[in-house]
Amino acid sequence: MSKVINIQLPVYQLCTEYPEIIPIMKETGFENITNPNMLKTAGRIMTIPNGCRVKGISLEKVMETFRENGFTIN
Repeated sequence: MSKVINIQLPVYQLCTEYPEIIPIMKETGFENITNPNMLKTAGRIMTIPNGCRVKGISLEKVMETFRENGFTIN
């Protein structure tokens, strides 16, 4: 069964619910995701779409990577 993630939720909440997304996000360009302090501070307010805009990362690429790893995007 596919895991469903809501990309409008804060990154911290998503990583708490699905810790396995941390390496996926790092792979797509969110290298600071592995820093616990960054995750606990910025991650509490930052969503994946906002993070993509800030970092200049393709949201489509991130969503495709999640799908390739068994997630459904909501």
